[in-house]
Amino acid sequence: MVAPPRLIRDAVLADLDELGDLCLRSKAHWGYDADFMAACRDELTLKPDDLARSRVALLAQGGRLLAVVQLTLGHGPAAELEKLFVAPEAIGCGAGRDVLGWAADRAREAGAERLECDADPHAEGFYLRAGAVRVGMVPSGSWPGRMLPRMMLRL
Repeated sequence: MVAPPRLIRDAVLADLDELGDLCLRSKAHWGYDADFMAACRDELTLKPDDLARSRVALLAQGGRLLAVVQLTLGHGPAAELEKLFVAPEAIGCGAGRDVLGWAADRAREAGAERLECDADPHAEGFYLRAGAVRVGMVPSGSWPGRMLPRMMLRL
């Protein structure tokens, strides 16, 4: 049996709850405790304003949500990858690569020369395999004292 095709499409208001749930499940996959997850909830929740100020897209296959990506353009030569989360059951199946490619294509089309993001330490290997490099460390927006790798992918 042939698997249904994967589809990347722009997110709409009706998708936000399900996308926020995916972000939280994806983050929790790495074994973070309840206090940490509660501290991250607001940062991982997609809001209606996100659809207006950035590009938010989802990857689905056969009605099943696989991944979400949020891209902000307009920062001169850099585009900001604000979110990239993969459903835990889809980790390792290429969904992350697919939405990262979508984001890179949109950034390139908008004239960006690089894609940047603050990555979860568990995701740093994913970005390195995609050709990104670590350009520094930045403080977490959710957990005081926690530092995150700042990644950059040349387009």
